[in-house]
Amino acid sequence: MADNQASGGTRPFRFGVVAPLRTDLPAWRDQVRLIADCGFSTLLMPDVQQWQPAPGPTLAVAATLADLRVGTWVYAAPLRMPWSMSWEAHSLSVLTEGRFEMGIGTGRPGIEDELRELGLPVETPGERLSQVRDTVTALRELDGPDLYTPVVMAVRGPKALALAADLADTVTFAAWPGDTRATTMRLAADFRAVRDVELALHVPVVGDAVAPFMTPPDTDPAALRAADSLLILPSDPAAATEEILRRREDGGFSYFVVGANAVDALAPVVAELTGH
Repeated sequence: MADNQASGGTRPFRFGVVAPLRTDLPAWRDQVRLIADCGFSTLLMPDVQQWQPAPGPTLAVAATLADLRVGTWVYAAPLRMPWSMSWEAHSLSVLTEGRFEMGIGTGRPGIEDELRELGLPVETPGERLSQVRDTVTALRELDGPDLYTPVVMAVRGPKALALAADLADTVTFAAWPGDTRATTMRLAADFRAVRDVELALHVPVVGDAVAPFMTPPDTDPAALRAADSLLILPSDPAAATEEILRRREDGGFSYFVVGANAVDALAPVVAELTGH
């Protein structure tokens, strides 16, 4: 079990990029190297069969291309047996020499249809949470005393939040349409009252650019700005820097995850804030 004691203090910033392999392989390799050169700490893969090669081998390749951490953003627990998911996560930690972090959740909205198409059981939310717990438990057993794979959990409801308080090293809150700044900040404050861990923000929109694979393509940046949503950042580096600092001050968020299409816009921000 992860340490449940509050660490205190201000966590340093780090930045991750969701960058599935959707181009030819040489172009994607160049993209991975660019992400590292721009100072981003972590390269992340979604877990959707139709979008890219499987996360495990893709992340193993990415880790050989640059000095980056790699991770899943996030494994959908219903798609695999816990022993299979934990074995893959442990193997990635071994192969990357400790640079892998396992992101895991109970599945995005609409995953029930995908489960039916794959011939997999459609289980209840409670059963999916049990799969998450079983996966992390099996991962800790495989890691043993000499390896520790960080666990990132995407959560929302009270039972998921309670499980994250027991198991997670990093927590991100699954967003709902219409979530305002106040809503997300309240989730952060309530969670931090129970346990102080790294808090991550999933930010699929920078300026007017919507990141593929992080949010529906019909997402309206103007509507997010009107709602004062934390799903969007300004494209202007100075404004983005100010906003990111505010989000850490007000909510404790120190890990920001964006799409690959935002790398150039946020590179100056990452250079200024990483590690501070």
